[in-house]
Amino acid sequence: MKSNRLFGILYLLLVKKRITASELADYFEVSVRTIYRDIETLSSYEIPIYMSKGKNGGITLLETYTLDKILLTEKEQKEILFSVQTMDELNCNNNKLLDKMKAIFKNEEENFIDVDFGIWENSLDHQQNFNTIKKAIIEKRKITFTYFNSYGEISDRNVEPLQLQFRYNSWYLLGYDTNKNDYRFFKLMRIDSIMLLEEQFSRTIPDKKIDSESLTNKIKITLEIKKELSYRVYDEFDTSSITKLENGDFIVQMEIPLNDWVYGYLLSFGENIKVISPEDVKRIVKEKVEKMIINYQ
Repeated sequence: MKSNRLFGILYLLLVKKRITASELADYFEVSVRTIYRDIETLSSYEIPIYMSKGKNGGITLLETYTLDKILLTEKEQKEILFSVQTMDELNCNNNKLLDKMKAIFKNEEENFIDVDFGIWENSLDHQQNFNTIKKAIIEKRKITFTYFNSYGEISDRNVEPLQLQFRYNSWYLLGYDTNKNDYRFFKLMRIDSIMLLEEQFSRTIPDKKIDSESLTNKIKITLEIKKELSYRVYDEFDTSSITKLENGDFIVQMEIPLNDWVYGYLLSFGENIKVISPEDVKRIVKEKVEKMIINYQ
């Protein structure tokens, strides 16, 4: 708590230039004596902080002082700005926080990152769902919503939201389903009628890493992809999993969760892909292609 107050005092001095001990005491709800001790602590860190008496007296910092000169290297402050700006680009509404950090570091550099996930900008409902879940995670409040799974089944869920993850070109919520008494992943596109409850929870993300792959069966798939889609091969697969053939085509091996998303993904390559193994995946892809052909007869 004290370290937060010391940082807060520095920020106020950088922004306001001059402030009295009584004003700081009121702001942080501590005694003036405590503020004096904080000033002594900051001075012991070789921070050029001064106190003066009189009509225009108060606590000030050396005009040329910036936080990075004492506490953070240029690399460290850029890493902090990058992290805050990344959150801002992910629609986490950190504009004020970013402005504060730039003021502290006296850094007006152009943006480090520009991200556009498209779908959230094009759908007001999805954007609102995202912001509601984000608020629930920060405030540790339970949520309820209607969920449509990959089989079209509809269910009502009561969830303790823990983390938002961007995977497989989509947003997912990691939460503790209180009805299932277990951790679950929910695709945000399939969430509807979300409600933020007043009821809070104390559960945190477990030390053991939980991701969507750990909650589903994984399978090793070997693919042959035509050279015409080389741009997708290099964009979507790890280079260590790619073998280029003499004719320019590719053999790709990957290990991914086995679910309906996989088949839709494979079919997105059209006639330029062939499943080499396993046989079960080959069979299911073939059946789906045959059903597609029937639709056009």
